[in-house]
Amino acid sequence: MRDKITLECTECKQRNYNTMKNKKNTPDRIERKKYCPFCRKTTLHKEAK
Repeated sequence: MRDKITLECTECKQRNYNTMKNKKNTPDRIERKKYCPFCRKTTLHKEAK
């Protein structure tokens, strides 16, 4: 049930983080505030395809 997903910065569109997600508990896309090393600040990261 757990799938690998990639988190993408909403400002610079860089794919910075890989994580796991349980599709049964969270069927919609994940949004997290994470640090982006390219922007050098904390930005919203969304789940990429």
